[in-house]
Amino acid sequence: MSGIIRKLAVVLLLSTTSVIAQVARPAEPHTVSQVMDFWVTNTEQLLVPVAEIMPEAKYAFAPANGEFSGVRTFAEQVKHLAAANYQLAAAALGEEPPAGTDHETAPGTVKTKAQVIDYLKGSFLSLHRAALALNENNMDDPVPSKGNRTRLLMLIDAVAHSSNHYGQMVEYLRMNNIVPPASR
Repeated sequence: MSGIIRKLAVVLLLSTTSVIAQVARPAEPHTVSQVMDFWVTNTEQLLVPVAEIMPEAKYAFAPANGEFSGVRTFAEQVKHLAAANYQLAAAALGEEPPAGTDHETAPGTVKTKAQVIDYLKGSFLSLHRAALALNENNMDDPVPSKGNRTRLLMLIDAVAHSSNHYGQMVEYLRMNNIVPPASR
């Protein structure tokens, strides 16, 4: 059953990208690597501008009343997302994740807005490297440290997880009367 779900995910991913590509230019063949790199780029182009537009003074912002108390600050959201990207990219590549990404948190040295943004950008470079290393022969390779999920699923997880946090970060911007870059 999981093989069917994986194949369906790949078909949907390839067909969606194919439709988008046909609108922009004539149809051309796309590899799984190109498709995943497209989605990593798309996600990166949404998230990095959100991290950049939030003023540094608001990086410590977190909703603090009612049901929202105790949630991550904006900076913690970005660092968590980036650490997860590093973890998932390393898993897809069969490498050890960078130091300090345990529990999907950033190293303690990542503190300022500039450091957080650099950390986020670096995590996307790792995802690009993992996407470009993916091919039709290795995409089904299991990753033992991640419950034998496949290399392809590691990258799909990274894009889905990033999208989840994009929505949260956009809400933080709006709570601070900042229009998200993609909405301008």
